[in-house]
Amino acid sequence: MDAATAMFPLGSVLFPYMPLPLRIFEERYRIMLGTVLDDEEPAFGVVLIERGFEAGGGDHRFGIGTLARLTHVAAGATDVHVVARGAERFEVEEWLPDDPYPRAKVRPVPDLTWNEALTPLRAEAERTVRRVLARAAEYSETSWPADVELSEDPVESSWQLAAIAPLGDLDQLRLLRSPTMGGLLAGLIDLTLAAEPVLTAGSADRSFEEELDALSRAVAAETRAEPADADEEQGDAVRDDETGDEPGDDTTPPRP
Repeated sequence: MDAATAMFPLGSVLFPYMPLPLRIFEERYRIMLGTVLDDEEPAFGVVLIERGFEAGGGDHRFGIGTLARLTHVAAGATDVHVVARGAERFEVEEWLPDDPYPRAKVRPVPDLTWNEALTPLRAEAERTVRRVLARAAEYSETSWPADVELSEDPVESSWQLAAIAPLGDLDQLRLLRSPTMGGLLAGLIDLTLAAEPVLTAGSADRSFEEELDALSRAVAAETRAEPADADEEQGDAVRDDETGDEPGDDTTPPRP
């Protein structure tokens, strides 16, 4: 890789072989795009933002990412729409000044290699991810359908499984760091199974906040009812005084 690589920090993890659609509207990234388009193979690095936001700068970034190779560029009136594809992984050696866009010195991370002995493990990973995706879709919207088509290439499809698994950003970052293909697949299975109870929690199960809110409404309703009951008891006492009966005596006097 070049000594200085253009970088595009994002709020999500990019995996190898996965598509990345972007709408570029900040001036600094428009300048970056113009610079990388001069290269024979236009590309930029994508890293996950640790703290901060995608727009405006000043963010803190994780030190591992994926090179995104541009495949499509369409210019609009005020922005540019691009599509890139995840390629090789890298680690950041040094962040350079954002002048005007983020740049870093990076070193490549070795590609994961395939061994036919991993075929049963990859099959188990696919079954697990598809099953949990299907179950999760019963409770909330998922980013990927459970029957999404995968590549026939085992390395490519393994990374695709990591990308479509219903995991959080930090879990995905952990998978991106995998040093071996076996580690990637085993970690994918473990993390997906660990996430399953949260993803499939029944919508009928009320949260603590919902239970507390219901209890508060019940107490408030009971409190509002108490003054009305007291007025009714006082009214009964007045009526009893008028008839000369003891308070609370419901006996009707004989007619004259």
